[in-house]
Amino acid sequence: MNFDFADESPKLVMLLYGLVAFVVVVGGLLLLLDAVPAWFARRREAQLVAAAASGAPLSRRRAKPREGVFALFFLLPAVLLLTIGLVVPAVRTTLLSFMDGGSENWVGLRNYGWLFAQDEILRVILNTMVWVLLVPLIATTIGLLYAVMVDKARLEAVAKSLIFMPMAISFVGASIIWKFVYAYRSEDQEQIGLLNQIVVSLGGEPKQWLLESPLNTLLLIVIMVWIQAGFAMVVLSAAIKAIPAEIVEAARLDGVNPWQMFWQVTLPSIRPALIVVVVTISIATLKVFDIVRTSTNGNYDTSVVANEMYNQAFRYGQNGQGAALAVFLFILVIPIVIYQIRNLRQQREG
Repeated sequence: MNFDFADESPKLVMLLYGLVAFVVVVGGLLLLLDAVPAWFARRREAQLVAAAASGAPLSRRRAKPREGVFALFFLLPAVLLLTIGLVVPAVRTTLLSFMDGGSENWVGLRNYGWLFAQDEILRVILNTMVWVLLVPLIATTIGLLYAVMVDKARLEAVAKSLIFMPMAISFVGASIIWKFVYAYRSEDQEQIGLLNQIVVSLGGEPKQWLLESPLNTLLLIVIMVWIQAGFAMVVLSAAIKAIPAEIVEAARLDGVNPWQMFWQVTLPSIRPALIVVVVTISIATLKVFDIVRTSTNGNYDTSVVANEMYNQAFRYGQNGQGAALAVFLFILVIPIVIYQIRNLRQQREG
């Protein structure tokens, strides 16, 4: 393919203008963030000098720092970006969920009725519930075991690095790695998949693991657990190290054994961290898309809500049904968020 500079030059000029505008806007914001607080500080200092020279004390209102002005100034960019990138799309998606596939006619709650009238969608919702129940429980449990076992162990830093390493891999990359683990070849060929090689070595027959339901869903869950266990280990390990030494010493003086130490001292002390880990992994699991998309494309009864939302909106052109799935996914996240907020308030009050 030949590159025609004459045809592409307008696009290049527009791109150049866009880059210049971006640099100017970002530079202007940085200058404002540097200049405005300095201006307020100089003005405040001048007021204090004038009041000291006149001998008249500043009023209580003027003596107070203007936290509201500063807060508004620094929060305004974040609020603006959240409005453009989150609030507006959320409102638009909600409106689309009450319209037909072409986003032209108002259909009311028909798209939400479709969610619970189709056996395929009910299967998708069931799969999502299985993910949300198993992944946080298993990943947190494994992460806690890791944290307890490697705490104050020899080469602790190396062990933690190896366990945390899957978190540095994208969901797509992890899915490709595990597709090789689950890879299948016929019996007359040499197996390249680790799992089938183990089965053959034990005298069994190779299987197409990702085609057998519901086993394939559980095997995809293993990928998510492998990734999230490292995150759980890091957070819980930090929480274990933050337990006051006085509590640990007092428990040892009382003669508790390691099992009692874990259940009566360690676990209650790290309960806030456990809740954070479970909530974070639960929200990430509800939104899982990459693993299913890369491993099975949602086929063979493995699809989840996020994957089906993509299919309906972008593959089948059913914007209303895709938006209804997005709103349904948002509704599933709300109870978890509310629970976390209430828990944080209770901790703050305590």
